[in-house]
Amino acid sequence: MTNTTLSQLISNALPHPIKSIEKTIALLEEGATIPFISRYRKEATGGLDEVAIADISSHLKKIKELAKRKETILSAVEEQGKLTPNLKKRIQDTWDATVLEDIYLPYKKKRKTKASVARERGLESLANFISQQRHQQIAQEANKYLSKEVPTVEAALEGARFILAEQINENEKARNKVRFIFKREATITSKVIKGKQEDGVKYKDYFEFEEPLKRCPSHRLLAIRRGEEEGFLRVSVSPPEEEALYQLEQLFVDGRGPASEQVQLAVKDGYKRLMQPSIETEFRNSSKEKADQEAIAVFAENLRQLLLTAPLGQKRILALDPGFRTGCKVVCLDANGNLLKNTTIFPHPPQSRQREAASMLQQLVHQFDIAAIAIGNGTAGRETMSLVSEIDFKKEVEVFMVNESGASIYSASAIAREEFPEQDVTVRGAVSIGRRLMDPLAELVKIDAKSIGVGQYQHDVHQGRLKEQLDQVVESCVNSVGINLNTASKHLLTYVSGLGPTLAQNIVSYRKENGEFSNRTQIKKVARMGNKAFEQCAGFLRIHNGKNPLDNTAVHPESYPIVKKMAKDLGCSLSQLIADKELQKQIDLQKYITDKVGVPTLQDILQELEKPGLDPRGKVQKFEFAQGVKTIEDLSVGMVLPGIVTNITNFGAFVDVGIKQDGLVHISQLANRFVKNPADVVRLQQQVQVKVMEVDLGRKRVLLSMKAVE
Repeated sequence: MTNTTLSQLISNALPHPIKSIEKTIALLEEGATIPFISRYRKEATGGLDEVAIADISSHLKKIKELAKRKETILSAVEEQGKLTPNLKKRIQDTWDATVLEDIYLPYKKKRKTKASVARERGLESLANFISQQRHQQIAQEANKYLSKEVPTVEAALEGARFILAEQINENEKARNKVRFIFKREATITSKVIKGKQEDGVKYKDYFEFEEPLKRCPSHRLLAIRRGEEEGFLRVSVSPPEEEALYQLEQLFVDGRGPASEQVQLAVKDGYKRLMQPSIETEFRNSSKEKADQEAIAVFAENLRQLLLTAPLGQKRILALDPGFRTGCKVVCLDANGNLLKNTTIFPHPPQSRQREAASMLQQLVHQFDIAAIAIGNGTAGRETMSLVSEIDFKKEVEVFMVNESGASIYSASAIAREEFPEQDVTVRGAVSIGRRLMDPLAELVKIDAKSIGVGQYQHDVHQGRLKEQLDQVVESCVNSVGINLNTASKHLLTYVSGLGPTLAQNIVSYRKENGEFSNRTQIKKVARMGNKAFEQCAGFLRIHNGKNPLDNTAVHPESYPIVKKMAKDLGCSLSQLIADKELQKQIDLQKYITDKVGVPTLQDILQELEKPGLDPRGKVQKFEFAQGVKTIEDLSVGMVLPGIVTNITNFGAFVDVGIKQDGLVHISQLANRFVKNPADVVRLQQQVQVKVMEVDLGRKRVLLSMKAVE
């Protein structure tokens, strides 16, 4: 299949120029990554962004999978000796998976069915006789088919109806009519399984539930499906039976009489026993797929926002993983995140050694010249924050509360054991908290994204598609920020365009043996670093204070000659050009356009010269919870509190106001206007003001409102 054919098929589904699609496919087939194409091949794609390129890549994969399925079907039908030229053309010309399976259905090998048994007993001719509905003497005709296996006329007629029912089920037009009814009128119904009311109380809202399938939001559908899988709910998806039977009777029943009555019975049996369950499965699968897509999209966007959380930067950090009985684990890190010291303090009950703990923290801050303190937001986090905020360190020390979700997953992982083989899980967890403040992206890539604590129903969606999407997000974030080649961990380098685990390890090994890289070209000396891999990764790797100032920018090495020519034309050095905004304004981009380099690339180069090495994530902001609010019992209706957005779903946003349970701001309470998508109003880690609307101590639920404090 040619790229032109693929482009035409994809252009039917996506609103991009066919030429852009064709060029993108060619680049993908050559091994180019999505970040590389979107950043450095804008002329070829017409400026398509990462989302558009990812969509093209996804459609390309589906078309190739469908092409393989068609080959399998063609082979299967040919083996049966039933592949006519017309049938072959229909299969080859079809690019709709549902239509393809409908075409194949009559030829699909089946297990023993009622219809196949009836055929073995010689009743197919009787079924054809009845289906014509021109003869009314069906009993006399059925009498001709009696045998040991078919002892009565009714048995013969029943067998004939089984054959007719199967033919009706396999009829493309009939299936499409029923699909249309499902699409328009199907409802999803759930009922509690008898005796499961008490154990399944969390699904109480769905014990007697019914809603049009097309209106059922993704989060509700996934909740119902989970209740079904856990054995608490019985779920069905179906339209009104009368409407479906009426449409099928219009298609197959001709007139009145004994033969038509038999066909009518076959229609009813074919629908209830074969077609309805089959198409119900289709719609259950398609609605689940749609719900998965929406949930994965929410998770992916949340993950993107979390990974792009503003970093504190390379500063010496003291990190605390708070606890009561077992104490607070303390670690001191240098500006590169290396562990300098670890110990434990016991400021909280039952030990309550506050003075000793404060003294130890003062000593560590002085000894290791600490610039900032990171405190995990879990158990005893608020109490530890109160303690630290009252200590006089005799110097300015910033104090931050850090979301520690997933830190315990990291601390017990193979990655953590590899980094700190001599330390226990508590030390590793505290290090992770400190590093998250320093550079959230570099630390969070070490943790399975599903364990980070954002998203909705992530364990209920298709795990393969979820992983693929989340990996794309991580790759996108890593490459949009740019990675310090001389300090990045193997795990961070893995997500750089064109690298992967092997090359990432080889880079770290080369760095360990030969010292820091002094320029990008030196990367070519790394084992197994070919020209293609270098092309894909070089622009996303940064070398701070290197010999070539362009090595600390997103300007790709393939464009270095252009920048050098710009500097030469202006009579200055590269360093002068990068430092002098007035010189940059004198650049006439039209002079540097070639058959391969156009205005988009030149504009990107100019933007990099203006802000070389700029981190797009901004600067971290300090935050303080309200004093006196530490547990759900401290809340009362009407309170207005500061909070941090910790999770965004389709139905609202969860906000941490300093207690153990995050409160929900329902989508209807986000703003004094209609909100279609919560992500349009709030962002992860955003600092907000919320009003307490309801406190349910029994269920430990808190309802909040942003609308009430606008």
